[in-house]
Amino acid sequence: MGILVNWLVMTVAIMISAYLLPGVTVRSFWAALVTALVLGLINAVLRPVLVILTLPLTILTLGLFIFILNALLVLLTSAIVPGFDVLSFWWALLFSFVFSIVSFVLQRIVPG
Repeated sequence: MGILVNWLVMTVAIMISAYLLPGVTVRSFWAALVTALVLGLINAVLRPVLVILTLPLTILTLGLFIFILNALLVLLTSAIVPGFDVLSFWWALLFSFVFSIVSFVLQRIVPG
């Protein structure tokens, strides 16, 4: 049950973040639902491998490269999911910041 609640919280966070940012569009609730699923899978499978491969660059930039990596994963998600569009790298970077903040707040509000 906790995974489903987390998935719905991520979906709502994606919709709120896209609403706040004009460079990111989500066409429907279903597109946001699929985006949450794909982004979760990418973060669970691909992100750890990329973090390890880019560890020297992350250390060299004092951890700031992780933000670039997050933006690239958001762009990958927008390329995979129809109905979720990000205009540029900078919008993806801003989306990853806003999404992190919104999902953190929603995780604190929603029990479970």
